[in-house]
Amino acid sequence: MAGNRISAQEFIDRVLDPGSFTSWDTAPVRVDADDEYRDALARAAERSGVDESVITGVGTVHGRRVALIACEFAFLAGSIGVAAAERIVTAVERATAEGLPLLASPTSGGTRMQEGTVAFVQMVKIAAAVAAHKAAHLGYLVYLRDPTTGGVFASWGSLGHVTAAQPGALVGFLGPRVYRALYHEDFPEGVQTAENLYRRGVIDGVIPLDGLRQVVHRLLRVLVEENRPDTAAEPAVANVDAVPDVPAWQSVMLSRRADRPGIRQLLRHAASAQVPLSGTGEGESDATVLLSLARFRGVSCVLFGQDRSGQTAAAPMGPGALREARRAMRLAEELRLPLVLVIDTSGAALSRDAEERGLAPEIARCLADLVTLRTPTVSVLLGQGTGGGALALLPADRVLCAQHGWLAPLPPEGASAIVHRDTVYAPRMATDQGIRSRDLLRDGVVDGVVPEHPDAADEPVAFLKRVGAAVACELGSLATESDDARRARRLERYRRLGTPR
Repeated sequence: MAGNRISAQEFIDRVLDPGSFTSWDTAPVRVDADDEYRDALARAAERSGVDESVITGVGTVHGRRVALIACEFAFLAGSIGVAAAERIVTAVERATAEGLPLLASPTSGGTRMQEGTVAFVQMVKIAAAVAAHKAAHLGYLVYLRDPTTGGVFASWGSLGHVTAAQPGALVGFLGPRVYRALYHEDFPEGVQTAENLYRRGVIDGVIPLDGLRQVVHRLLRVLVEENRPDTAAEPAVANVDAVPDVPAWQSVMLSRRADRPGIRQLLRHAASAQVPLSGTGEGESDATVLLSLARFRGVSCVLFGQDRSGQTAAAPMGPGALREARRAMRLAEELRLPLVLVIDTSGAALSRDAEERGLAPEIARCLADLVTLRTPTVSVLLGQGTGGGALALLPADRVLCAQHGWLAPLPPEGASAIVHRDTVYAPRMATDQGIRSRDLLRDGVVDGVVPEHPDAADEPVAFLKRVGAAVACELGSLATESDDARRARRLERYRRLGTPR
């Protein structure tokens, strides 16, 4: 495994612009140490070429400034004692004071055993400093190098807005050597790997060092590039009479076409920058949804939505998908970015597993979190909008609907079965329930309709560019309001929905 190790200097050289790094480090603070420990520190410095297990400073990536913290494993296995912790905290505080995003790259065996409990509790002050940095709405990016274990992974290594890891990296809480010594058996193979944690929704990706610079560049574009809304962006149609009067059932059928474009195609054709994320960060990942940082027509946002290509009858959207939606909401609020939500679901899972994992409570939490969020929000009904899984992503400041998008408490066949005890009346129920875009616009459920000429599946790129333009137009409009005014207007809107206007 040692052959995979990346030194702190190599990390700096490969990620930052050449010659741009400026160290923030001063001499390490003195700690109580006996002669044996002092000798170990001296040998570690001579062997590694650095004076502590961490290097901090500032540099640029494609000209954009970013603060940096990088562990050096060659110095006492990258362990964190009082001096290293003080250096980390000082760097985090300086990044916060200077308004800089922060890129942290741990590689460590954890707490420095030679310093005992006082080293152990340093993780508290590091976590507190990172929390204050994030509270200042500054990006915190983490790249886990091989290996990252112990208190480092359980504190500042796991607090990133975005977290990636080196391929093949050993990443885990209890190091395998310690586990073997304590339990007299090997830790289960394949668990403490970057790839497994990515599959399980603990981290966002596995990225080779050669590819990291470009990912950081895209992240910084989203996080720090000034928003310049495209004033020429095409708004959605807001006049009911301008929306074609097609039968609701026709829209339902068209929304179910296998070749209808979805959220993945929206990112590909309408976003100028994107960084895909994955999972809840808490051990859940749902293939039916997609989370990304993105930029549409000069405006950065957090994008979350239902992925029609990931949903099947055997694997519908589950409660983990909604917990991922709530991660998107937290990200938007922490990064002070608008949130764009895409609704495109045939319905949430109806199963014992979904019930026991809290599907209904997650829908409720999504509704409560979204309707009270302080950041600007735009929802897009891109296709099917069935049930509570669709409703959970609806209550935004502005709601757009594709011409053949629709919203209903059940699919029309289900409504027909309840009312008529037969699915044959589904087309009639679709009409009677007012589920189509024209009806939703009339009733104030949506604010604009994105045209399809005549169907998104027949003109996918042109349609998706119209969606992207309409989203950018709404985000530009929302940016002119204060947080308090915007949230008050949103709450008033949903308070009055369905009552006479």
